[in-house]
Amino acid sequence: MVAGVGWPLDQSKLDRFRSLMATDDLDAVVVRASDNILYLTNYWSMKGYDVAVVPAEGEPVLIVLEPQLEYAAATSWTSDLRPFAGYHPADPRPPWFRSLDVCLEVLAERDLTGRIGVELSQATQASDRMVGEPTVFWQGWFDALGGACRELVDCSPLLAGARAIKTEQELERMRLAGELATSAMVAVRERIRPGMTCGEIGAIYEGHVHAVGTGYKGKVDLARAFTLVWSGPSIRTFTATSDAQVREHEPTLLEIWVCADGYWIDLTKNACPGQLTPAYDELTDGLLDVYGRAIEHLRPGASLAELDVLVREGIAGLGYPGQPSHPIAHGVGARAHEAPYAHQAGSGELSAGMVLAVEPGVYWEGGGGLRVEDNYLVTGNGCERIGTYPDDFRGL
Repeated sequence: MVAGVGWPLDQSKLDRFRSLMATDDLDAVVVRASDNILYLTNYWSMKGYDVAVVPAEGEPVLIVLEPQLEYAAATSWTSDLRPFAGYHPADPRPPWFRSLDVCLEVLAERDLTGRIGVELSQATQASDRMVGEPTVFWQGWFDALGGACRELVDCSPLLAGARAIKTEQELERMRLAGELATSAMVAVRERIRPGMTCGEIGAIYEGHVHAVGTGYKGKVDLARAFTLVWSGPSIRTFTATSDAQVREHEPTLLEIWVCADGYWIDLTKNACPGQLTPAYDELTDGLLDVYGRAIEHLRPGASLAELDVLVREGIAGLGYPGQPSHPIAHGVGARAHEAPYAHQAGSGELSAGMVLAVEPGVYWEGGGGLRVEDNYLVTGNGCERIGTYPDDFRGL
């Protein structure tokens, strides 16, 4: 049996995207990154060899690895599917050469030889369904497309701008990921005990999402979770989960990414199997206050740069200048980290429909500290929380 949860055509998304294409005078957009293919066709690539061709007019074309044809037919919004073989006895080249050949045939067939948008500056991309190993571009891909059309244009900024505004369907899919994230955190809270290792806690969380989320409510084919887990003095940003033990009176911090059929939610949640120490109690109060002021800032027209300033000045006021070392807010959707980003050196304003992960944190010298994080939809007059698990974990 080939799974395949079909979602109705997200016409509002495609209409807005094609409007942006018209503004850039593009005849077509050609994408290979698995998250961009998902965004434009609803097909989540298994291995990252696939290609989507979205013309300014007419039906998009999905060029899909042959073993995935049935799944693509069940999930994609386009009926124009062009398969290519993963292996062909008469053609020993790697499969991405065959998908390129089909792509060039489509461009010629549709007379899409003018101004074509491609992902020339794809700084990051999400992994495909199979493994955490994105299949990236190579020079021959760009050279071949450049030889087939009059002008290649970088469409990465267009894609980032389009993806920053979420549709109702995208929000529904992110909320499904959020429900799974909460369910897994409840499972951790019920099972966490002093002396367990951080690796054990991560396994509980990730295993719960994969087991419960795959087939969830008949709306999710595949759900995965990825975690970094630290406890007490092992809380150090940008370090891996270790065999450090859960502390009874100190937080165990879970940096969490949950993916449901290619749509992500990015959270940081905490659990403590005992009563927090006074130092951690004080830090939690201070950090939640800074976090609350950041959430109040989330409204249409608010400055992204000022959001960064607000959080960092608030943390400095707690006695921790220069923290945190990681970004304090970024977009989330078909990637766990996507535009927009809040940075003092940047610019830009919030708009209704954006979803931001807001994540202030404080890390003590020598180990220890705290972070809180959830995802917020910017609405017409403020914001709405996407996640449902409490940020104040005391007494849970």
